[in-house]
Amino acid sequence: MSSRRAALVTGAAQGIGRAAALRLARDGLDVAVSDLEHKAADVEQLVNEIRGYRRNSVAVYGDVSSEEAVVALVDQTVSELGSLDVVVANAGIFEAESILTSEYTWQRVMDVNAKSAFLCIKHAANMMVKQGKGGRIIVASSLAGKQGAANVGAYCASKFAVRGLVQASAAELKQHKITVNAYAPGFITTPMRTRRSPVSNTALEIASLSHIMTGLDRSALPTQGTPEEVAGLVSYWASEEAGYVTGQTWAIDGGTYFD
Repeated sequence: MSSRRAALVTGAAQGIGRAAALRLARDGLDVAVSDLEHKAADVEQLVNEIRGYRRNSVAVYGDVSSEEAVVALVDQTVSELGSLDVVVANAGIFEAESILTSEYTWQRVMDVNAKSAFLCIKHAANMMVKQGKGGRIIVASSLAGKQGAANVGAYCASKFAVRGLVQASAAELKQHKITVNAYAPGFITTPMRTRRSPVSNTALEIASLSHIMTGLDRSALPTQGTPEEVAGLVSYWASEEAGYVTGQTWAIDGGTYFD
């Protein structure tokens, strides 16, 4: 890898994405930060913070469930920053609804969580193969991708899908020196965990997450983690030292779930 590297982080306006972008900047990478256009104020503030670390940064906007948009994100990153060496496919949504009800929720969650992961891996890998110097692809899964629960069927399915996609992609891309891994957070203090979605039932969210997080009653660590703790794992996977780790989905959950 060259000494000057560039990363693209999706879902970067807040939470884990924001923390990951700042951590990569502190690690010496230039960082393109992506989110939806209605979050432009937060994204532009993040760009300025990254530049405060004397790293180049650019805001790129788009819906990561659209292939055309993901192609544009990758191309803009390379055009502005010179290369694409690390991708953090962090964008995602959480919705709670019974498996017996809405097809809309199922499709929306699968598009934003699973389809977007596929598109980011596909087009990041295409660019990295073209560049010929390897790369790091890091994807957001969840504890709900390791342990299912009632009333979050779409979310669990989307995050289980990410795990399988990471393993398949890692096997296929290792010949190009591209690693693919995923982080699986438990309770992390982020806006996605605290908001109330128009199509979510907060009581269902609480009950379902509580089942996942406390059903095993094994956590001896604090009940909530921080985005910065997840960003620390992203930092490791983005580093040269992580070149022998691929196809993994690591839990960051205070010891709730044991593989």
